[in-house]
Amino acid sequence: MNRPSKFRIVFLFAILFIATIFVIAREHRPSFLRPGLRLYAYVSTADGAVSVVDLVKLATVAHVPVGGDISAMREHPMRAEIWGVSSSGGFAWVLNSRTSQIVARVPVGALPYSMDFSPDGGRLYVPASGNNTLVAIDCGTRQVVARSATGTQPVAARVSPDGKLALVLNKKDATVGIYDAASLELRRTVGVIPEPEDALILDDNSAAFILSRTQKRLSVIDLRTGLLLTNLELAGIPSQMILKPDGGELYVLSPESHGLQAINTWTHEVGDYVVLGSAPTRGALLADTGELYVSDTASGNITPLDVNFRRVSRPIPAGQSPGALRFDPGDKARLLLVVSQGSGDLSVIRIASDRAGGLLTMIPVGEQPRELAVKLF
Repeated sequence: MNRPSKFRIVFLFAILFIATIFVIAREHRPSFLRPGLRLYAYVSTADGAVSVVDLVKLATVAHVPVGGDISAMREHPMRAEIWGVSSSGGFAWVLNSRTSQIVARVPVGALPYSMDFSPDGGRLYVPASGNNTLVAIDCGTRQVVARSATGTQPVAARVSPDGKLALVLNKKDATVGIYDAASLELRRTVGVIPEPEDALILDDNSAAFILSRTQKRLSVIDLRTGLLLTNLELAGIPSQMILKPDGGELYVLSPESHGLQAINTWTHEVGDYVVLGSAPTRGALLADTGELYVSDTASGNITPLDVNFRRVSRPIPAGQSPGALRFDPGDKARLLLVVSQGSGDLSVIRIASDRAGGLLTMIPVGEQPRELAVKLF
């Protein structure tokens, strides 16, 4: 074969490859993504940085150093910003989505592990575990506007859906502090299960469910009276709580028990148990279909579950040790994004009902990715 013929073959292969990439990108492009809009995923990595992934190009477009270990990260509900906290740095930070640059660092105290926005996005609440304080940051000025003492080793803060209360989970004290969200005045302290780590507040602001990742129990607090209602016995140590959109059921994942338990949020009765796999750890629920997608860290799969009929579908491969997962932010989600901690990838899974679902691609993002945020702007 002569050299011109070889050149033509190589040229044709290159054209076909480029065309294939273009077709795939165009095929998965969300229908709501008009020209001029961008859809990015943000993934924290072990080197204290955030990898920025363009979900249309299906490629990592930036790797932004933050400084210190990133312990929590979320997209701002209103602004084109990603906010997070650095546990080793002792600060909250702000990443501008349009420039992919860190534009602010706000000192909050030693060892912040958690954060939560007010419903309107006006404030960020951060507990500092190292010096037992809760701070409120004005998201516009990026300044601390309120501060309050907490119990010992506060590891998480959660704001009620009406924005009136802020709950702080004091891990060492085994208590939950209930604060006025505006003034940070302590209203009540409630004793709960040992080592509380997370809370889920019902949409009507009536009750909170308290999770510990060392106990086979959940505490339930009446937020109107500030009293402990009950401690619910579980099949295994829980990893995450997920609320059904109508608020009637709470789903509790447990890697130890290999499945999920459903809890009636009105009667506080523990109901159905569903086996999901080897180590179901994190989940994301589609509000319109009732489809719950659960990451199984042991098998490397995502397990779909119809929560209405308790029906498990065929697992979807998602890399090594899949953890955090999120949907794209459209009115009707088309993509499921999964952080694969073991392989250092962001798995992109197509979930559109009118096409064959499954793994679309895996995008390298860096070593030991953990936290995941998604922003449309």
